[in-house]
Amino acid sequence: MGLEIERKYWVTGEYKSLATECSHIVQGYISRQSGRTVRVRLRDHRAWLTIKGPSARDGLMRFEWEREIPLDDARQLLELCEGGTIDKHRYIVPWQGHVVEVDEFHGDNDGLVMAEIELRSAEDSVVLPPFLGRELTGDRRFYNSNLLVNPYRLWAESYAKENAL
Repeated sequence: MGLEIERKYWVTGEYKSLATECSHIVQGYISRQSGRTVRVRLRDHRAWLTIKGPSARDGLMRFEWEREIPLDDARQLLELCEGGTIDKHRYIVPWQGHVVEVDEFHGDNDGLVMAEIELRSAEDSVVLPPFLGRELTGDRRFYNSNLLVNPYRLWAESYAKENAL
């Protein structure tokens, strides 16, 4: 089993010109309990099943197991998912030895744009690209599994006022 170590950020600037690829992602959750998730993800013409453990208190690390599965199996598994699906486009931006994954959300989460940077260790330092703003690591509202039950459209205005966005 692997360890996922990542930081999340609010996106405040232009990133598309730096992206080397863009893909469409649809994902759903078969289970979301006690911070543990079982996720099915379709990314363009490939699919994965992912099991994640609960996040550490700071939201930086958690255990992750992921395997590619047949696309038809994933489509069938999406039918078992609770609460619908997350729909987004992901832009890949290489940045000073790291990969920044920028997600533009659609549907009930339309208007939300955030980025993740996977790290090699918790101590790994990253020079942030200029298009990143406030760090969101550990803010559980921004977990994809939580965006299904509490979509961004329901709290976007209050979040913007609280954070002077």
